[in-house]
Amino acid sequence: MKIRSHSESHLVELDDGSRWQVFPGDLDLTLAWKPETDLTVAMADDEVASHTLVGGGVKVRVIPAGESWPVREVKDALKQD
Repeated sequence: MKIRSHSESHLVELDDGSRWQVFPGDLDLTLAWKPETDLTVAMADDEVASHTLVGGGVKVRVIPAGESWPVREVKDALKQD
């Protein structure tokens, strides 16, 4: 899938209409994404994120837009990163 919108660094909308919030610790990995970057949505086996976006040589953790990050797990993950 291609990126429809990535105007806010933490939100990505794909051309299928799905919207994703990027994990705060992974934001820097999305900086090289361009509208033509092919992304794949995959289920995640992760305590923090339900899915991943894979493309442009990186994999970032995401949750559907509008959902809330699990605070404790995010803090723990950011400490480890």
